[in-house]
Amino acid sequence: MPRKAKPDKRKPEKRRTWLGELGILVFSLVICQAAGAVPVFINATMPFIPDWYGDLVKPSFNPPDWIFAPVWTTLYLMMGTSLYIVLRRGLRRNGASVAVFGLQLALNSSWSVVFFGIHRPDWAFAVILALFASIVWTILRFARVSKWGALLLVPYAGWVSFATVLNLSLWRLNP
Repeated sequence: MPRKAKPDKRKPEKRRTWLGELGILVFSLVICQAAGAVPVFINATMPFIPDWYGDLVKPSFNPPDWIFAPVWTTLYLMMGTSLYIVLRRGLRRNGASVAVFGLQLALNSSWSVVFFGIHRPDWAFAVILALFASIVWTILRFARVSKWGALLLVPYAGWVSFATVLNLSLWRLNP
């Protein structure tokens, strides 16, 4: 004789409309793209790329400048999608994970300001180490909520790993 399922005593999440889902998606994508755009809008990066950054001695593995915009745009899109997946599972339940995501997003924006804006590759290296650690922490937190939410952040972690080595090399070559 089959056993009866126990009733679920947890409060069900409110059902969202398609408009609510769209709002969460748009918010998630915009907040991540904004993290990359803020340093540009406050003039902390672009004015210094041709002159200060252009004059730095670069390692042999330094990518061409044109590659950064499409790579970061794609990574921010993947980050936003990851955030959307976690947010739609419930902010109340996943608030701590979203807070960790916010921390890494703030560190992401601050790296550009420190590196390009105040021309401090040494301080930027400290920021990028904290950024990488917070990305790993975010992946681990998101993995508890959604495997796909976590996997979408893996290329970001890979790129930041590369950027960490690049930052260290630029600091060493330009004391």
